Amino acid sequence: MRRHISFERLHNFRDLGGYRTADGGTVRWETLYRSDSLAKLAGPDARPADLERFRELNVATVIDLRYPWEIEKRGRHPESEPQAWHNLSIEHRPYDQTQIDPELDPWRYLADRFAEVALDGKAELREALEIIAAADGPLVFHCAAGKDRTGLLAALVLGLLDVSDEQILADFALTELATERFVVDWKAANPGRELRWPGFGRAPAEIMRLVLADLRAEYGSVYAYATGHVGLDPAVVDALRARLVES
Repeated sequence: MRRHISFERLHNFRDLGGYRTADGGTVRWETLYRSDSLAKLAGPDARPADLERFRELNVATVIDLRYPWEIEKRGRHPESEPQAWHNLSIEHRPYDQTQIDPELDPWRYLADRFAEVALDGKAELREALEIIAAADGPLVFHCAAGKDRTGLLAALVLGLLDVSDEQILADFALTELATERFVVDWKAANPGRELRWPGFGRAPAEIMRLVLADLRAEYGSVYAYATGHVGLDPAVVDALRARLVES
């Protein structure tokens, strides 16, 4: 099966299937996807072939993790499409990655931003996990680049399915394949602005290693974080595993 789904305008659309779980199961293919912004399927720069490709996936549910102001500015996935659409803005403290101080430790800095999202976004993360567990048909969740907010939710889902850290880190780092295209798009959309941080669009595994270590140091485990701080019913974890893992 293909991990990466090819689009002209979407750079980071991936199937989360195929990862192995601790009990010997496999995450189901063609059931759960992660992506950069599906707003690229609409608007003046959209490609008709992209929308047709998206329709072929039979996605039934979309979770948009962006701020409402991002959606107002850049749009959402085409409203003409039949998917159930949920806007769950899990990040509560906006910051501009293009302007990160190059003198900082960038991966520690970003891991600290992940920790803020994990702390602040508990209600939205709980609802997202509940929707994923209860969804009927394929589901995709996304933010702007499909990197950080999407990466955190993907890590939580895979962690709750008992996928190994090695695979979670590898999945996160696959975004690095899209970094160059993110930079090109940003420069085209922001003529005259300086891209101050040279690591813009990067997603090395080290960031997610720090994120998982921070979660365990603070809460004990991904499961304890989800069922404790986030308030997820353990029955929802069971439902996630029943829906997303096959023997």
